[in-house]
Amino acid sequence: MVVNIANATSVSIALPSMGKDLNIPEQRLQWPVSAYSLSSGCFLLLFGRLADLYGRKKVFIMGSLFLTVFSLGLGFANDEVTIDILRGFQGIGTAATIPSAIGILAHAFPPSNMRSIAFSTFSAGAPTGAALGLVLGGILTQESKQTWRATFYLSTGLSAACLILGLLSIDPDLPSTEIDRRTDWLGAVLVTAGLVLVVFVLSDGEIVGWSTSYIVALLVVGVVFLVLFVLWERYLERVQQSPHAVYSKWTPPPLMKPSIWSRANGRFAAMMTIGFLNWSAFLSWLFWVQLYYQDYLQLSPIHTMLRMLPMQFSGIFCNLVAAFVMGRISLVNIVVFGTIFTGSAGLLFALINTSSTYWAFGFPAAVISVFGADFVFAAGTIFVAKVALPHEQSLAGALFQTMTQIGTSFGLAITTIVFDKIVARDSLRLGHAINASDTTAPRAAQLTGYRAAQWTVVGFGFFSALLAAIFLRGVGVVGHPNKDQHETEDKEEERNQRDAVERNGEKSLSGSP
Repeated sequence: MVVNIANATSVSIALPSMGKDLNIPEQRLQWPVSAYSLSSGCFLLLFGRLADLYGRKKVFIMGSLFLTVFSLGLGFANDEVTIDILRGFQGIGTAATIPSAIGILAHAFPPSNMRSIAFSTFSAGAPTGAALGLVLGGILTQESKQTWRATFYLSTGLSAACLILGLLSIDPDLPSTEIDRRTDWLGAVLVTAGLVLVVFVLSDGEIVGWSTSYIVALLVVGVVFLVLFVLWERYLERVQQSPHAVYSKWTPPPLMKPSIWSRANGRFAAMMTIGFLNWSAFLSWLFWVQLYYQDYLQLSPIHTMLRMLPMQFSGIFCNLVAAFVMGRISLVNIVVFGTIFTGSAGLLFALINTSSTYWAFGFPAAVISVFGADFVFAAGTIFVAKVALPHEQSLAGALFQTMTQIGTSFGLAITTIVFDKIVARDSLRLGHAINASDTTAPRAAQLTGYRAAQWTVVGFGFFSALLAAIFLRGVGVVGHPNKDQHETEDKEEERNQRDAVERNGEKSLSGSP
């Protein structure tokens, strides 16, 4: 988790230097961030399923190796296109490591107080990684001879450390409990291609124009692929559940059971949507705040890093709190509290007075911005692990991660649209006809654009809080405050697993030679 977040924050703080060195215009500076989120989000489902089927340690080690190789390659890139492509391949490594890590933790720690502590510790990797990425990224970018390239050398070292530690410390994989262990490759192709196309359109549509022919075409094709994926998965699930199903090589178990979204009376889907919106808010806030400090206030990477540093300490504190309150406070209270604070961080920058001291707006925003990300991630991963069957742990974690990663790309796309339109409008009003996001825009127009982007963040954050208040009521405590509850849920989980195995076994035996 530290490596995953450090890969995002260290590159974010190096974006202005990278843009100047490689002549990347500001409106395309989101691509080194979006390319990473695109691939890591779009391949999560496939690798989550592969981890559940063939071994979580195997997939984790493979992903760490991928991260190491392509992080090193990024340190030698010399143009914008190469940066974007290699960042995409780097994200595939994260798509393998994160869901397999969630599955490893879910099986290593059965429902108990220790599971809450384990997942909160895992979640604490986010602010720790953000601090590491911001501090070392800012220092390396400004002080080292390699400038922004040094951030990728940092990522290479961290990924290599994960690879070695994973080989030494993670227990060997146990065989999957599923009888039918085939992979739904058609579903994997449909969902991966569909997500890649849709997220690409979100990232590139504002740059080239939404009416551009290939943008329209790719959006239509991407949506069609996603619709076909849902229909195909629904068909496979019905076949698997039918008592009269006959074994066929053409009908493997679904990559993702559509029914998983309706579990816990639809609250599983609600949590996924909240994660999507919360990450739309948090990562967009982080992106625009760093550009505001460096491009509008003309601060150095190190001075920008120092202004963002309080959020890392606040994040670690949030996860320490989450570890001990998860078994005492209801899920709805934790999530609503966190998402309101993340939205409020955007509100502070939407109302910011540029002549005021950092302590008036910047400091409190940095402190409270992480509450939503850390509370939603820690509580959300525990909730989905609780709802999922034992052989679905990595897949359920992958679904949650997919929604947060796609939320990142969605948030960046929407806030970029808002920023561009407002800057272009206000520049024209001031007598400067420019292309949106042009750094030569009048400072007044730029400031209005930054504020408008942050108002959009406010909308994402507060809407996710509203959804939590409405749909997560009645969930109760997701941690495990007492031994009896622990034992009861252990037995229920074992019974669900046994029933699923028996159903799969009966279907396979009834139709197989």
